[in-house]
Amino acid sequence: MKALKPMFMLVVVVIVVIILLPAMLVLPFSNDTTFGKLTENIEQKATNEQSKEKMKEPAVEVAVLRTTSKQVQKLPLESYLIGVVAAEMPVHFEKEALKAQALTARTYIVNQLIQGDRTGLPANADVSDGENHQVYKSDQELKELWGSQYKQNLQKIKGAVQETAGQILTYEGNPITATFFSTSNGYTENSEEYWKAAYPYLKSVSSPWDTESPKFYNKVAMTVADFEQKLGVNVPSGTEIGTVVERTAGKRVGVVRINGKELTGKQIREKLHLMSSDFSWERQGNQIIITTKGYGHGVGMSQYGANGMAQEGKSYKDIVKYYYKGVTIQSSNKWANTLTVKK
Repeated sequence: MKALKPMFMLVVVVIVVIILLPAMLVLPFSNDTTFGKLTENIEQKATNEQSKEKMKEPAVEVAVLRTTSKQVQKLPLESYLIGVVAAEMPVHFEKEALKAQALTARTYIVNQLIQGDRTGLPANADVSDGENHQVYKSDQELKELWGSQYKQNLQKIKGAVQETAGQILTYEGNPITATFFSTSNGYTENSEEYWKAAYPYLKSVSSPWDTESPKFYNKVAMTVADFEQKLGVNVPSGTEIGTVVERTAGKRVGVVRINGKELTGKQIREKLHLMSSDFSWERQGNQIIITTKGYGHGVGMSQYGANGMAQEGKSYKDIVKYYYKGVTIQSSNKWANTLTVKK
């Protein structure tokens, strides 16, 4: 028994050490007050979509000649575009059509600022507010135009501009001449059929949606004397009043021969102030009745066509790439930075 006593004491000591030692180690840290703890702050890697900064309109000013007051008004690019889209396209159009209009309007003004063509403008103006450039209406003019619908309509137009912010149309890396018009005759026109320049992206395409436009058909009447004076022709006494001897790619009148004199469809449209160069006419007594199809020069994007495409579910990108062949939607920053420096 005596031999077992030392062994028993050893076992007791080992047990005490095993039980008490962990408690002794923990005891200094068992106070109620916490002085600090290990936390986690691991930054999550942003996805490509999250890391992309939202496009913003570049800080560029546009100097607009107000034709009524003859004053030049300087506007931030975004404000100018809101006034242009609101003036150039009916506000009740589909949102995607309005976005297509915003994109073409932005492209137009960026190209205008780069080219620096000030023909017919005072030295301190970039564009006018009329049809020679892009029609623009001020905020006050829009309030008067829209009345009680002002806030609702403005929000819609602003959305179209903001959702295409910083985007322009380019062809082979350069901003395009983004022409547009109201209503086609069922086809758009090659640029060289109406102007001298042939642009590879301004080619005739079918535009069947335009038949829904209230401007698709139009009739005007004028006296034979007016007709002769404006065109510089003598109307023959028979039933025929000229012959169309040539048609354009866009199915418009190319050349008309009237009693030995030839005039282009464009010349006749401009001299007679017709809505389109797709026309026909007939004599009724002392009057000539002229019927036109479509409204505008016909080159580039048809606005009513764009709205028809949007109603079928097409996006603004689909629309512009249909009417402007081979174009790319690109950031305007490269050009905007240059324009900002110039300003």
